[in-house]
Amino acid sequence: KGIALDLLFPQWCVGCGKEGDFLCYSCRQLLPRIMPPLCPKCGRPQPSGILCPSCVGWRAEIDGIRSPFRFEGVIRQAIHQLKYRNLRALAVPLAKLLRDYLVTNPMVGEVLVPVPLHRKRLRERGYNQSSLLTQELGKLTNLPVVDGCLIRKGQAPPQARTSTVDERRRNVAEAFYCCDHRLRDKRVLLIDDVSTSGATLDACAAALKAAGAASVWGLVLAREI
Repeated sequence: KGIALDLLFPQWCVGCGKEGDFLCYSCRQLLPRIMPPLCPKCGRPQPSGILCPSCVGWRAEIDGIRSPFRFEGVIRQAIHQLKYRNLRALAVPLAKLLRDYLVTNPMVGEVLVPVPLHRKRLRERGYNQSSLLTQELGKLTNLPVVDGCLIRKGQAPPQARTSTVDERRRNVAEAFYCCDHRLRDKRVLLIDDVSTSGATLDACAAALKAAGAASVWGLVLAREI
């Protein structure tokens, strides 16, 4: 079942159930936005606007992470529907939210790359939600999408089940690699649905930079704060 088919059927808001859109206007207005000042590295709210305590000692490969929303409320429901309920058409309005964010908060990036799923997870789910978001965002921004260069080799335990930030970082440290040099000298904008500790995005950035990427910024729909 593809996106086009989903869009033919009546659409109900994932937030309030009203017919018309997957995300109605009033629910969109209530989305839990992340407002500046932010930590320049991880993008979480930080009153001082300088590096937050957890980023001070983090030797990160990722140049920075940004996100429009906190991972709660309606945006959490929407991501859950996209990820686990096969509601692929949600990628369209969610990608629009990312595009709107980029219009007001421009980021360094000339090519879009989705965070890949492990082959086994991809077979189970049938699609990669980050890939769907990236494809739709590519259409809206006219930026090229490179899918299939960054590969996930290890299947780390789901990030939510590992306790500390250090554990999360160790779990995914070498889980990714690039299978070719298509991204050499490119400024990459890495796309994912949710970021918890930033460990997955950072591990992806390490693989991309090892393959010659000039810079890697992470853009995710929602952050756990």
